[in-house]
Amino acid sequence: MRTAPRVGVFGLLGSGNLGNDGSLEAVLGYLRTRHPDAVVDALCGGPEVVTARYGIPATRLHWYRGEYRTASRAGAIVSKGLGKLVDVVRTAAWVRRHDVVIVPGMGVLEATLPLRPWGFPYSLFLLCASGRLLNTRVALVGVGAAPIGSRPTRALVRWSARLAAYRSYRDDLSRDAMRAMGVDTSRDEVHPDLAFALPAPAGAPSGPRGRVCVGVMDFHGGDDDRAHAEEIHRRYLDGTTRFVRALVEDGRTVRLLTGDAVDATVVAAILDAVDSPLVTAAETASLADLMEEAAAADAVVATRYHNLVCALKAGTPTLALSYAAKSDALMGLMGLAEFCHPAREVDADRLLDLFRELEKRSDELRRTLAERNRETTELLDRHFTALTAALFPAHAPTPTSRKAS
Repeated sequence: MRTAPRVGVFGLLGSGNLGNDGSLEAVLGYLRTRHPDAVVDALCGGPEVVTARYGIPATRLHWYRGEYRTASRAGAIVSKGLGKLVDVVRTAAWVRRHDVVIVPGMGVLEATLPLRPWGFPYSLFLLCASGRLLNTRVALVGVGAAPIGSRPTRALVRWSARLAAYRSYRDDLSRDAMRAMGVDTSRDEVHPDLAFALPAPAGAPSGPRGRVCVGVMDFHGGDDDRAHAEEIHRRYLDGTTRFVRALVEDGRTVRLLTGDAVDATVVAAILDAVDSPLVTAAETASLADLMEEAAAADAVVATRYHNLVCALKAGTPTLALSYAAKSDALMGLMGLAEFCHPAREVDADRLLDLFRELEKRSDELRRTLAERNRETTELLDRHFTALTAALFPAHAPTPTSRKAS
């Protein structure tokens, strides 16, 4: 008699980032559909949110509750340092209780946004090292990766990937980045982002004609841009605000979207600067909410990666304010490679011209997206079958059972 697999999910989940939580939701959907007997719990950033929203037990990722606040006082510095040591034991004890631990999607092997090595990269290394030592399979499923400038961060990411029992990536760029870091990727798969496995909005769009969704981000550049972060943010905010103002002057209704709680300051700044009843902010708590907003719009212009995923999944013509190569790769995968504009240098006039071209080709692009979405669904279905064979061999269908079905 087969015993129920004990499965852990790990990451900055329930912490306010909708993309991270959407990736978790996709993996939980896979487990509930293909492994309904699995006993699942989480080690994550926001355990209360994860338990309330997804109905699974959850444990806080860090012993020190102020982990992601800058420690300036002596007491806080000591507590944070002590927490790093305590987390070694906590992480190992949690890993030991599982047969498999899944890190669901997310850009866990990249530093395209500001990142300190002793933050999440250290936590991921503890997880993967514990898995190797305790014979628990750690799977990095559909993750993002990118070249990393910081040597300590790069070392932690490289060793985390090497120690993991299974790796798959959301694009070729991610696999290439890990290969360049010295990781053997010969058996690693590439498949569309896990969020494409989430259901598309049902029914016809209900928004007013002419609505444009603009997904904004508290963007300050990447990990190597700290010295110029405020200048990058100012250019991004100024250019995006000018673009929204131009849409309003054309009489368009604009709906502002976010993908993380930290983006609220950007929404507030744009609302204050444009000061028009035509501009409103959406209240979204999940990727499903974002998809519904995108489906109700004529077009979407977005910065955050999973804002783009949601708009593309909804089949709405989309223009990317691209801040990393992953956004360009995503747009290329979905047939909209030419509709990218750099987030670091938002030129409202050029962006408006590109947006008008997007709208001019709306019918054609909707057909393209419908076809690409069918393809991504098929690719992810095949990937989940391969994932079962890799992580749950006792539960994988045999060739005979496949033939019989």
